[in-house]
Amino acid sequence: MARPYALAATGQTIIGLLSSACPRVEFPTAQFELYQSQNFKSPMEEGISLYLHRITPANNVRNLPPRVAPDGRRYRQAVSVDLHYLLTAWGKDSVKQQRLLGWAIRTLEDTAIMPAGVLNQHGPETDIFRPTESVDLIMEDISIQDLLNIWEVAKHHIQPSVGYAARMIGLESELETEEFAMVQTRRFQGGQLVETP
Repeated sequence: MARPYALAATGQTIIGLLSSACPRVEFPTAQFELYQSQNFKSPMEEGISLYLHRITPANNVRNLPPRVAPDGRRYRQAVSVDLHYLLTAWGKDSVKQQRLLGWAIRTLEDTAIMPAGVLNQHGPETDIFRPTESVDLIMEDISIQDLLNIWEVAKHHIQPSVGYAARMIGLESELETEEFAMVQTRRFQGGQLVETP
C-alpha cells in the first residue's frame, strides 16, 4: 500500500510519462500539465492537460487487513481509492490537436500498468509506492452530465477529451493500532450488601 501522497504521485507519473515520450519533432512546443478547474479558463496553446475530477472508493477492495511492519507493529487498515481523470488535448488547429490526443491515448495504453519504479520517479519523494505495488490505468466513459459539469468553467472552450481511471490505490495509515494480550483468566469479586437505614 502507498503513502498518502500517492494521489499526487499518480497524476505526476501520467504527465511525466507523456512528457518524456513526446515526439518533439511532431509536437515541439507541447506542454504537459496537471490542471485544476481554474486552468480551463486560460489553457495552454498546445499540449496535454490532466484534470483529476473525481475520487471514488475502490469497490472491489474493501476492509483490508491491518498493515504489519517487519518489526511486528500493526497499523490501521489502508483505504483504497480510484482516481478519475479527464485527459484533454490542446492545439492551435484541430488536426494537430487530434493527432496529439491520438498519440497520448496510444502511449497510455502502452503503459497501462505503472510499476512502483515508474510511479516513484516523477514526484519529490521516491518512496511513495512499495516495490511490489503498481497502478492500473484504464480508459473509461464519462457521462455527458459529468462532462458538462467539468466544462462549466470554460463553456465556450470545450475540447476533445478522454476519461481515464487509475485503479486501486491503497493509502496507508501511519497510526499504530494498540494490541493487548488475550484474556486468560477473569476474576470476579463479590461485595457485601450494606443496608442503608
